[in-house]
Amino acid sequence: MCEDPSEWSPYKAKHSYMAKRLYVGGLPYATTDAELKTAFEKVGPVTSASIIIDKMTGRSRGFGFVEMENDADVQKAVEVWNGKDFGGRLLTVNEARPMESRPARGGFGGRRDF
Repeated sequence: MCEDPSEWSPYKAKHSYMAKRLYVGGLPYATTDAELKTAFEKVGPVTSASIIIDKMTGRSRGFGFVEMENDADVQKAVEVWNGKDFGGRLLTVNEARPMESRPARGGFGGRRDF
């Protein structure tokens, strides 16, 4: 981040944050946050690791995010884990991107003309 507060901008903060965050897909559904963190700590220091949980079922959605302390470790983690077996499933690991906006979902009954 910036040393001088006058140089701070939301874009820089978000951009530097996103560069250190990894998307990890193809996780076994029983994987815990702690197991994910332990696996990625073999590459370098992990700030956080979280599995995404389905709100309706309370079960894992099979993907998560890992935050690492520096960009070099992020690149190394992609090289080490992308396409590798983890608990019987092949992982997809890459730098996380901002969530894309999705079109609004229709309500009950669709469009009505009165």
